[in-house]
Amino acid sequence: MNGSAKSRILIIDDDPTIIKLTESILTTNGYETLTTSDAPIGLEMAMKEKVDLIILDVMLPIINGFNICRLLKSQEKYKMIPIILLTSRTEEEDRKIGYEVGADDYIAKPLNRENFLKIIADLLLKSQK
Repeated sequence: MNGSAKSRILIIDDDPTIIKLTESILTTNGYETLTTSDAPIGLEMAMKEKVDLIILDVMLPIINGFNICRLLKSQEKYKMIPIILLTSRTEEEDRKIGYEVGADDYIAKPLNRENFLKIIADLLLKSQK
């Protein structure tokens, strides 16, 4: 299941290994990626670049992923962009907060490649309707 070459995905994670891994999975499946390990820059990129989906770590310095998600989902211009929280926080409470702030999906690390790609393809399809 390949993504359209037009689909741009922004990855915001402070772990360079996760960025490399996620970027590798996405680019080999036909997606274009933008990446940053800096939360404020990531928020700025989400607002300035035209992105089709955002993969966001929860545990980020300065602004956490929950706050970035809440901020983007509260604005008309950005609320249609699907956001996946990709995190090592697997507690039910964290998952609940993730959905409360507007995340479209919540994926625990380490990620399952096939499942991850299916979720992305489904969210992109849904957001294009």
